[in-house]
Amino acid sequence: MAASPASTESVAPPTGRPRVTELRLSAFAGHRRAVLRLGPLTLLAGPSGCGKTSALRAYDALARLGGGAELGAVFPDAPACVPERARPDAQRRRGFRIGCTADGAEGPVHLDVAVQVEPELRVVGERLSADGVVLLETALRDPGRRAVQAAWHTAGSAPVTRAPLPDDRLGTPLLPLRVAGKTDGQRRVLAAAEQMVVALRSVFACDPRPGRMREPVPTGSGRLLGGCDNLADVLWRTRTECARRHAQFVAAVRTGCAGPVADVLAEPGAGGVVRALLDRGDGVRTGLARLGYGELRYLALALVLFTGPGVLEVDPAGEVPAALQTLTVLADGFDRGLDVRQRAELLRLAARMCDRGHIRLVGAVADASWAAGTDGVTVVHLDP
Repeated sequence: MAASPASTESVAPPTGRPRVTELRLSAFAGHRRAVLRLGPLTLLAGPSGCGKTSALRAYDALARLGGGAELGAVFPDAPACVPERARPDAQRRRGFRIGCTADGAEGPVHLDVAVQVEPELRVVGERLSADGVVLLETALRDPGRRAVQAAWHTAGSAPVTRAPLPDDRLGTPLLPLRVAGKTDGQRRVLAAAEQMVVALRSVFACDPRPGRMREPVPTGSGRLLGGCDNLADVLWRTRTECARRHAQFVAAVRTGCAGPVADVLAEPGAGGVVRALLDRGDGVRTGLARLGYGELRYLALALVLFTGPGVLEVDPAGEVPAALQTLTVLADGFDRGLDVRQRAELLRLAARMCDRGHIRLVGAVADASWAAGTDGVTVVHLDP
């Protein structure tokens, strides 16, 4: 699928924090030569089958690869990512290509990755570039070796340095371990790699599952899972950590849920479990089992927007100060099950939180006409 020519609106001006501003799906699932511009708050809009979910999956995959994850763990069903009509080459190879651009102090930095799926899953090409200069490039020279040949910019007595890198993960996050940083060229490579990795890290892929949120859950880490199954456990932790933030969350829930809402809390039960409740303020407490599908999705997404890397199940760049990082929420079915009021309020909440700069959101919706007129929203229309 390709983004329509008039697919972007209201892309925010750049800030100093590293952030992903463009996703490229050269050949991935149903996408061909798709370039998706991303703002602080982006809605991917289009009918079923246009590739919204696969675009979010590609972003999440790049984030995990940028964090150093192995290729097989990121793509357990890699054949599903190969374009359906892609024919194998003379060596019977098939694969896909994805990439992104990260803006920040180093300017736009581009990362493009080619993945071979058949006959073996491996990275067969990677390019990191900025200002037209190739800072890192890898290529598969010998299919019999489990390595790629890498060359990175040096700009010293030798223009590039060559060395093998593993073919089961990205080379960009490995550069700080391989580049000495003695020349201006090497320092430029390290700065660009760091910007890309920081921009990609701290991604939370979220698609609340109301059916699982209605049941009591065991107490655990207090870190919210992508399906929000353990929402009660997280409320048990967060309600006492920041009274001001919790009060704002309750106010948002009050707007999106039917009936009065004085508080949102969790209470312990027998066997080390907790269940979440709405305090109605008149002595009545309503368990989540009584809430509707849309109310539960609204409540979960609001909680995600009010929390951060310390509460969500994400992999932040621990070596970088939190003030320089941005959490990116990938919300599949952002408007699924929501009524008009819930949808509008959640979008206003997301716009307000994204405007602060510490959080970004990419959400998938079937139709974004209801978002027209909301400041700070970038809409990307995907064609089937």
